[in-house]
Amino acid sequence: MFKRMKIMRYISELISTRAADISRTRALQSADQSCSYAQLDGMSEKLASYLITTGLDGGDAVAIAYPRSFDQITAALAVMRAGGVYIPIDPSWPTERILHILSDSGAKILIAPSGFIQSSTYAGTLLDLQVSASSIAAAPSSPLPAITPETLAYVIYTSGSTGVPKGVEITHANLMHLIDWHIKTFGVTDHDRASHLAGLGFDASVWEVWPYLAAGACVVLSDDMVRTSPRLLQEWLIAEQVTIAFVPTPLAEPMMIEPWPSETPLRFLLTGGDTLHTAPLAGQPFTVVNNYGPTECTVVATSGVVPSSLKGVPSIGTAITGTTIYILDEHGSVVPIGETGELVIGGGGVGRGYRNQAALTARCFVPDPFSSVPGSSLYKTGDRAAILANGEILFQGRMDGQEKIRGQRLELDEITCILNRHEAVAFSVVAASGTGEDKHLVAYILPVDVERSVLSARDLQDFLSQSLPAFMVPSKFVKLERIPLTSNGKVDSSLLPTISDGSLFPAEASRAPQSPIEETILSIVRALLQNDEVGVDDDFFLVGGHSLMGTRLVMRVREAFGVNLMLRDLFEAGTVEQLASHVEMMLIAELDSMSEEEALRQGAN
Repeated sequence: MFKRMKIMRYISELISTRAADISRTRALQSADQSCSYAQLDGMSEKLASYLITTGLDGGDAVAIAYPRSFDQITAALAVMRAGGVYIPIDPSWPTERILHILSDSGAKILIAPSGFIQSSTYAGTLLDLQVSASSIAAAPSSPLPAITPETLAYVIYTSGSTGVPKGVEITHANLMHLIDWHIKTFGVTDHDRASHLAGLGFDASVWEVWPYLAAGACVVLSDDMVRTSPRLLQEWLIAEQVTIAFVPTPLAEPMMIEPWPSETPLRFLLTGGDTLHTAPLAGQPFTVVNNYGPTECTVVATSGVVPSSLKGVPSIGTAITGTTIYILDEHGSVVPIGETGELVIGGGGVGRGYRNQAALTARCFVPDPFSSVPGSSLYKTGDRAAILANGEILFQGRMDGQEKIRGQRLELDEITCILNRHEAVAFSVVAASGTGEDKHLVAYILPVDVERSVLSARDLQDFLSQSLPAFMVPSKFVKLERIPLTSNGKVDSSLLPTISDGSLFPAEASRAPQSPIEETILSIVRALLQNDEVGVDDDFFLVGGHSLMGTRLVMRVREAFGVNLMLRDLFEAGTVEQLASHVEMMLIAELDSMSEEEALRQGAN
């Protein structure tokens, strides 16, 4: 067992201490490999020295665009160790979004696999860890720069209301605030095993990695299939003997009400990212903890246990250690207990602000009038909440147009801004419809030429997909005849037309299935989406599908054809035509691998 921390140190120092104390203990584990603390410490130290020899200075930004892997975590640790600021990039994001982040962050280096991006589109240094492995290993040790509390650790980009993502700057002091609270609250030790399954561009991934490595625990990396299916995730957590797991709310809710084996190693099921609607089943072998916090306040600001006896909507708990929560009215005064106001956050988790956006930072990060500490800030979340008589906080939704779709935070105005760039769109407004995993986006469009518009839903989705990730692309598009306004000139959402076949933009005519495989897969897709209008050329994720539903689709296709289809295959082949072609190739490959006798026997069956 490692010794308790007595003074504040930074993440690289803590991991180096673990490497000295428990060098052979597993720090990272995946399905087919593991990495000890000594290996992680040694690799990150070598990479940090290499980065410094290539010209990285303290405070320089380094973007990391590796998929979930040991390389991705090692790179982030090395950047911080070298005094740099790491910028996590999800490789699945559209190129336009990635290029904006690279430019806005001022990333001096992009650590990514070869071919990830064209060198002509990026002015910085491209670094492939595998290609440069020998150079990195041979790099001479370099003196590491001093890290102060105000040194930036990372910048995470979130959806922005101006049509472009905005970077949230988080310091090492902010990160240590999260790490210290988490280790003490959940009693994390070197005997724990924690899951790593959150999206790489989502701030929860920070929470899943650094507190555990600081404590000497093992971080277990999931694969794509596991991280999107409640049933498979439950099986994986049990099989991997995970003791603490963060699970996004839409996945956690069905898992909380399923029976678990009494000998399950899981101690804590942490959830957050969306509104929790239910309590866990009585007798679960783990404790469910609901958490809330914007990226601007280092992942978690409030936290609370959800008892199985709870009736009604769970609260988001109380402020974590070192954080203060205020519920304020429009004048900045604290509202009485039980009354609704804006949730405002102070304390050690409040980040520095938005990168390159001084005006927005000044508007959202304001001086803390309640603190005696010079320079203290409050972050105005834009969320509505009330403090209950027992001190717990009840979340009551957004004050503006921000939404969460399957745990991913987005601003509806960002989608609207991009829609309005389309030459045939005169006006648009985007709204969320549905609840839970069925929550989806609907775009209301006023065409430039209402009478003769030839816009289709496919046109608009293709246009948006050039700039936005799939979860931000609406699945339905409703035609407006006029802009519904209130008397003071604001859009009146209550006057938006109902969604009906007559009001929807037409989908492009789709050809009929050309093979029995296409016909079978199309029937499965239509049944899952409950939409008989879906065609063989429609992208599953752009007509209402999502990862959880995609898992069900993959399983049904597996059962129908007996192939080992994976969720990542659906991400790469999103239409019925593409998926059918992929299944056909898998079947042909399987037949080619059979002997003549096996093939005849298979044909007879």
